[in-house]
Amino acid sequence: VQLQASGGGLVQAGGSLRLSCAASGRTFSSNVMGWFRQTPGKEREFVAAISWSGSRTFYADSVKGRFTISRDDAKNTVYLQMNSLKPEDTAVYYCAADNNPRRTYTDGSYYRSFIYDYWGQGTQVTVSS
Repeated sequence: VQLQASGGGLVQAGGSLRLSCAASGRTFSSNVMGWFRQTPGKEREFVAAISWSGSRTFYADSVKGRFTISRDDAKNTVYLQMNSLKPEDTAVYYCAADNNPRRTYTDGSYYRSFIYDYWGQGTQVTVSS
C-alpha cells in the first residue's frame, strides 16, 4: 500500500498549486483521506480532510476559504487545490488515509493524526513573498 503525493513546487505569494495523492496497492474509495503539513522544528499540523463518502470536508482555520480538498475514487486519488497561497503555507505536505472503510468519526477526530494509518512521503511547497 502506497500513497504518492505530488504537485508541490515553488510559487509566488497569491499563486496556486494543486497537490495530488495517488493511492496504489488497494482502493481507498471507502476511506477518509487527509492532508497534513510540517515545517522544520514544528509538529505536523492538520490541513484538510474528506470523509469516505466525499460528502463532508474539514479544514484548518488557517486555510479555510483558500484550500479545497476533493477526491476522485475512480482514480484512487485525492487532491488539494491551494489558492491565494501565503509564505506561511510553506511546508512539506503529506497525504494520509485511515484503515477503517466507511467509518464515520466524530468531527474533531478528522483533525487528529491518530485516525490515519497510511502516510505518503510528502511533497515540498514553497511560497515566496
